[in-house]
Amino acid sequence: MLKKIADLLEMIKFKHTVFALPFALLGAFLAGRGLPSLRVFFWVIIAMIGARTAAMTFNRIADRRFDAANPRTKDRAIPAGAVSLQESWLLTAAASALFFLACWMLNPLCLAISPFALALTFFYSLTKRFTWLCHVVLGVALAISPLGGWAAAAGSLSGYPWVLSFGVLFWVAGFDIIYASQDAEFDRRAGLHSMPAILGRKNAFRLAILFHLLAFLLFALTGWLQSLNFVYHIGLLLTGAALFYQHLIVNPRDLSRIEMSFFSMNGFISLTLFIAACISLLMEG
Repeated sequence: MLKKIADLLEMIKFKHTVFALPFALLGAFLAGRGLPSLRVFFWVIIAMIGARTAAMTFNRIADRRFDAANPRTKDRAIPAGAVSLQESWLLTAAASALFFLACWMLNPLCLAISPFALALTFFYSLTKRFTWLCHVVLGVALAISPLGGWAAAAGSLSGYPWVLSFGVLFWVAGFDIIYASQDAEFDRRAGLHSMPAILGRKNAFRLAILFHLLAFLLFALTGWLQSLNFVYHIGLLLTGAALFYQHLIVNPRDLSRIEMSFFSMNGFISLTLFIAACISLLMEG
């Protein structure tokens, strides 16, 4: 049983929840200008775990044949036989139910948004088959995270800082372009669409840099519009340094440190912005 749980957690890359969860909680903190209620805090976390688990499991189901053919991904749980297709569908259904339950426990607006949010994350898994804008679609899917957190705490979208969601969109699209560079040659052979496969790694990296510059500016604009103090701006500077370092250690000719770039730096960015914004908001009181 423990081995099966470990295989499932590895299949969905559970540790990567750190990318979107801090932004969902940030939305809740911004809505209330401080710490949300324990009930909201709890159900936002449950909703994010459910949504990401469902989306990632569906992604593994949808891509299982491509994963089996790709030398980099052939050892993933489904093609390797560690997790069956039936088990994967059951996990998708259970995680989706958990997500809807959490949204129902939060408020009517969250419940109303939930089908669209989950459908968008599922849709992303199919986009690589027909458009190189798949990275932008993933960005849109994760950009709903802070919006959902705001809706959970406020019960409405009135006053929501949309620039924050656009910042998340370009940040996610940028690092997904970098990560997809590993499979540029395979994607071309398999007829899959991605920016590295269509544009080439060099041009794709240039676009990722542009996206990350836009993300940084939008995160800065968020701080200004929300009147966050110097602590947030310190976090913003650290975020800028992490974005720069991410492009420093990975380039079109050397992808050897891409795991550090993808997980360590991006996890650092989401947590840093969340913590800096929270401290700034708590200092208001």
